Amino acid sequence: MASAAEQAAARPKLFVGLGNPAARYRDTRHNTGRRFLELLSARHRGEFQQPRVGVPGELAGVHLEEISLRLFRPATFMNESGRALAAALRVLRLRPEHLLVAHDDIDLPPGVVRLKRSGGHGGHNGLRDVLARIGGDFPRLRFGVGRPGNKEEVIDYVLRRPEVEEARLIDEALRAALDCFPDLARGDLEGTARRLHSRPRPPAPSANSFPGMEPGT
Repeated sequence: MASAAEQAAARPKLFVGLGNPAARYRDTRHNTGRRFLELLSARHRGEFQQPRVGVPGELAGVHLEEISLRLFRPATFMNESGRALAAALRVLRLRPEHLLVAHDDIDLPPGVVRLKRSGGHGGHNGLRDVLARIGGDFPRLRFGVGRPGNKEEVIDYVLRRPEVEEARLIDEALRAALDCFPDLARGDLEGTARRLHSRPRPPAPSANSFPGMEPGT
């Protein structure tokens, strides 16, 4: 178990949610990380505001007991997430290790959420640009959205809304992560990972759920 000093050193100072800003992408699989950030802001009464000219995104401040931290919502599209984040880090005078980035992950099934300390981009275009622009290791909160049967359909798949049953599972994962926020804010990454990873694995979507279809079709 990490000591209090180790937790303090690991405490994220800037939470980032990856996604696309246009309204038509709001409830798509690819915007799951951005949705987490918006739900987090709403739960803790944060208010997103433009921080400064030249920073393509919005910041919100939230408070938890004696801890204050910021949430950053890029205004760029997913594949330019790193450009927005690099600008925010410069303005806030933070380093990559001060980040926690929330994003969707097609390698995890809907309803699964994992906390990862560092790593590569795994084919995720938002993470790819972040790593290319700022480098460094930082923890990631990975929300499973599943993957289509054909890898050629991945782009269309992540830019669509999940099926009703998949959406329910994703919402459950979002709630579980929100409930872990106090531990994350204190830097208890180890304890948060244990809580999230020990959740019962959700059942696979039923045979009536077809990847890529819009809800209700």
